[in-house]
Amino acid sequence: MEANIPDGVYDVIIIGGGPGGLTAGLYASRAGMNILLLEGNVTVSQITITDIVENYPGLPDITGPELIARLKDHAGSFGMEIKAEQALSIETDKIGDISGWKVKSGKGEYRALALIVATGAVWRKLGVPGEKEFTGRGVSYCATCDGPFYRNSDVIVVGGGDTAVQEALFLTKFANKVTIVHRRDRLRATGILQDRAIANEKIEFAWDSVVEEITGETAVTGARIRGVKEPKEAKELSADGVFIFIGLDPVSDMVSDLVKVDSYGYIIVDRDMATSTAGIFACGDCVQKSFRQIINACGEGATAAYNAELYVDELKGQSY
Repeated sequence: MEANIPDGVYDVIIIGGGPGGLTAGLYASRAGMNILLLEGNVTVSQITITDIVENYPGLPDITGPELIARLKDHAGSFGMEIKAEQALSIETDKIGDISGWKVKSGKGEYRALALIVATGAVWRKLGVPGEKEFTGRGVSYCATCDGPFYRNSDVIVVGGGDTAVQEALFLTKFANKVTIVHRRDRLRATGILQDRAIANEKIEFAWDSVVEEITGETAVTGARIRGVKEPKEAKELSADGVFIFIGLDPVSDMVSDLVKVDSYGYIIVDRDMATSTAGIFACGDCVQKSFRQIINACGEGATAAYNAELYVDELKGQSY
């Protein structure tokens, strides 16, 4: 028997507008489902501040904002509704005889039979003196956003992964010198990025070192770094900017009391992108996994949409 679903209830609400969420919206709306995607200021994708995306199949050298715009247009062409609203809370909701969900935003509340959480992650903070005080006055987490302000300057990049090295390379377009401070004696970035960084005359390295303080008065003037090997010597680096790329923290507080998360707060999902709670699926940088790239976020979004569709069809009594 088919369930009677009241008007105004969405089949699926997607929270987050990154590659995973938008791909989920594309697949779900293309399947004829009634979809709402909420994209708030907290859940805006990290890709929107990425300069060049070199490894998305078939689209070499596309910028992050361009890729997001294409994904939005593609999903929208199949009727997906997008609202620029920040989801604030999620709670269970009785929809007729069916158990569903209510999502509250700053502008209203919305009901759905299933959810896809694609809230992504935010840049991890160093947690050292001066970081908070000088954020926006020399401390940045986005070279693409702030790099042009540092023409003919010396800057510091903290980190050794793909993002840190890619952003350091981008900064060489503007800065006189970029010093990469990394806690190990070699980079973690992919080989091609390492080769480019090592070959770049504007990039220097402070190996086996960590930043223990960001210094300045009204704006950043440098950083105090300390070696991690004995003797742990301190050193002052002069710089007009400090760019921090040491990893990500998941945006999962909204659902951490509804679904299982790991010790870092990443949402635990199975191969169907289903969480521990029926009716809630997740994808993208907010989920537990070993590799965080645009391409696998998109794959996870497609998988989440497909299995959300099966779940909703079963609730409605329309399973094939």
